[in-house]
Amino acid sequence: MRLTGIALATSVLLAGCAIPSSRPELSPLPDTSLGLSATGAAQTPAIADDWWRSFGDTQLDRLVTDAQAGNPTLEAALARVRQASAILASSRADNGPNAAFDASAQYSRPSGQYEIPPPFAGTTRFLGQAQAGLNWNLDLFGRQKAVIAGARASSRAALLDATAARLALAGSVVQTYIELARAEQLAGIAQRTIVTRQGSLRLVQVRIRNKLASELDSQAAETLLAQAQQALVRATAQRALAANALAALAGRGTDYPATITPATLKLDTALPLPSSIPADLLARRADVAAALARIDAASEGRLAARRAFYPDINLSALVGLQAIGIGNFFSADAGTAGAGAAIHLPIFDNGRLKAGLAGATAGVDLAIADYNEKVVSAVRETADALTRIQSFAADRARQAEVVRGFAETGRLNTIRVSSGLESRLGLVDNDVRLLDAQQADANLAADAASQRVALVLALGGGFDPKDMK
Repeated sequence: MRLTGIALATSVLLAGCAIPSSRPELSPLPDTSLGLSATGAAQTPAIADDWWRSFGDTQLDRLVTDAQAGNPTLEAALARVRQASAILASSRADNGPNAAFDASAQYSRPSGQYEIPPPFAGTTRFLGQAQAGLNWNLDLFGRQKAVIAGARASSRAALLDATAARLALAGSVVQTYIELARAEQLAGIAQRTIVTRQGSLRLVQVRIRNKLASELDSQAAETLLAQAQQALVRATAQRALAANALAALAGRGTDYPATITPATLKLDTALPLPSSIPADLLARRADVAAALARIDAASEGRLAARRAFYPDINLSALVGLQAIGIGNFFSADAGTAGAGAAIHLPIFDNGRLKAGLAGATAGVDLAIADYNEKVVSAVRETADALTRIQSFAADRARQAEVVRGFAETGRLNTIRVSSGLESRLGLVDNDVRLLDAQQADANLAADAASQRVALVLALGGGFDPKDMK
């Protein structure tokens, strides 16, 4: 025992001297460098995990549910969660005693010039053995413990990735549904314009028959009607593409778009959103939390690589039967047993352990770089969404004035034409501008709604870190 203790102490000393100096070169960005810890900074308002229900459209609720049940990307993320859980279970299984039973029976001819003595040597005999063995790596230096901690962090990262994928999927469905609503609004504007311009064309034709207008007036009216019809064709195609995209998000086929009826969501729905970047932004992002968990996993991997330089100590024991000849196999003297300890200390491996530690250290730097990239992107996404929301609010107010102006001009021009004071040709420019203004107003409403959704996603989409504990 004394010699064993001396050997172990010597091994530990030699291993400690052999570990190279290898430290990560990067460090996670602190909140202070991102402006998230300023005094008086806003806190993230409470966002429900089913925030899309605020739009008040039951069909949208169904589409989100269908997507979360059948989207291939989300299914792949969930499969990675199951895979990470299996790796964690396997790592845990390695940290403890393992028992096994082995048995074999065969007719064989032992060599006459080897260790088996006569009369068995050189003859064909029954050789049988059966034994139960126990093996236990004591993990005195914590290598397996670090492996388990790394697997646990990887499993947590995979779960957070799945959560982030689910949130992003809901956001994609809502934003695509907004595109469908946009197309339907543009189609409605085009249809109303077509009805109006068809009436104007009929009026012009009547005036031509009464010698009160010329073919130029008819050509102008037909041009305006064709423009509105073209807008309807484009809006119809845009809606079909949005419906196809919703089908793909739900993992469905070409029959799914037929189940999508006209949208009833309110594009001006107010979501609980801050007016500035919240101080607790990073804590509300599942993707940032996943990147942080991967730093933990990489750090544990580096720790395991360092501890690989230390000796492995195993305890083993066995009990069983061994015999030559069937009759001897069941005799009392066929019993065998053993127990002992073994130590393994790497001395020279051509730099394999050093390379493993260097790779594990680089893995930590990669995880930190990925985390830093995600936190910078999170702050920028939030800032961009806030800026666009404010910009769209001002833009929509001005656009509403533009629409009212062209509408009033069109009304006055119509009176002038009906009074014979103006040719229909003089209305072309204003009518074209009015349709464009109405379409622009509808686009701004959809863009503003889409940016509110983008801000919800930038704020974490309803993710609560407490749910992951």
